[in-house]
Amino acid sequence: MATRAKRTDRTAPPDLRLRRARRAVAAVFAVHGAVSGSFATRIPWIQSHLDLGAGALGLALACPAIGACCAMPLAGRIGHRFGARAALRGLLVLWCASVALPALSPGLPALCVALAVYGATSGTADVAMNALGVETEERLGRSIMSGLHGMWSAGALAGSAAGTVAAHTGLDARIHLGLAALVLAVVGVLACRHVLDPPPAAGEHPPPRFALPPRSALAIGAVAFCAVFAEGASLDWSAVYLRDVIGTGPGLAAACTTAFSCTMAAARFAGDAVVRRFGPVRTVRAGGALATAGGLLVVLATGPGPAVGGFALIGLGVAVVVPLAFAAAGRRGPAPSQAIAGVATITYTSSLIAPAVIGQIAAAGSLVMSFGLVTALAAGLVAGAGVLRVPARTRAAATDGAAPSRTPDA
Repeated sequence: MATRAKRTDRTAPPDLRLRRARRAVAAVFAVHGAVSGSFATRIPWIQSHLDLGAGALGLALACPAIGACCAMPLAGRIGHRFGARAALRGLLVLWCASVALPALSPGLPALCVALAVYGATSGTADVAMNALGVETEERLGRSIMSGLHGMWSAGALAGSAAGTVAAHTGLDARIHLGLAALVLAVVGVLACRHVLDPPPAAGEHPPPRFALPPRSALAIGAVAFCAVFAEGASLDWSAVYLRDVIGTGPGLAAACTTAFSCTMAAARFAGDAVVRRFGPVRTVRAGGALATAGGLLVVLATGPGPAVGGFALIGLGVAVVVPLAFAAAGRRGPAPSQAIAGVATITYTSSLIAPAVIGQIAAAGSLVMSFGLVTALAAGLVAGAGVLRVPARTRAAATDGAAPSRTPDA
């Protein structure tokens, strides 16, 4: 079956191969998101099953980001050793399988180890799929990264919906997550049949076994850090903000978080068309301005309408920043996977610390002060957007005959 798929890919016209590759990598992003969504819905079951307090659960939930940050610098070497397609297929299967481990853990130490493995496989698969997403975008010659991350959001919503149904029917999380792991692994393997498998560039040296981020990735990572901080703070604290600061009921507070997630997904699906029209720099500057305006609305709000509208603007403004940061990193330097891993490490770090920083500022002052910081970081997107400028070079001939076009920029 796999041999027939490879032969078909080689004999198909270049534009057909690229369309297949785009659909395949989009499916991979959806699978990755579905794993995350499936796990998130069963955290309460795991907490109850292991009788964990809030502090112990918080400690355990820090382990995925720690595992990811430790493992992502290995991604470039893995891709070089096994090839991009085989590496992605293997990492995706490991990521899907790892979602079953937390529910099987007998206690807190085992849960921490399971979640660290879960995070490590998530991070390395994340780097591999974003690297292939950037490669596919370059060969197509038009922006697709925002839509790919939109597929991740759609997959996360689908996974969380299935997990919600499983939780409401009382299905044991060990059964639910085991079935989810099996189904998603099969879908992931099938999707990987048609992703690109670019050979190493002529004369390219193997990357280090543990590659530190290149300097070119640090400035890009700083912009992504601001966006992910605003996203994580809004996602985790918007409901609390509406309840404690605005004084709404729990239903409207929870609906604000759902609306924020839906706004993010919708903006990512629409983002590619905007990027093709205006370029990444103008898009991120405009997004930063929207997110800043949203932050100001949240800080100044005295009723639920402006607050919900402010959170929606934050989601709309930051939605496309991370996809564009990965795309910019992949175009810099001779080692795209290494640069993407560097940016991914920074974004995972931001997602790890954002909720805690917001909580500490709120404890010392108020949640309004916390979202003053979010507003300032959103304004940083306007100032830092220039680092996402598309280089004035084109990719050389390993493009299956497709000549990339220059994205408009400012």
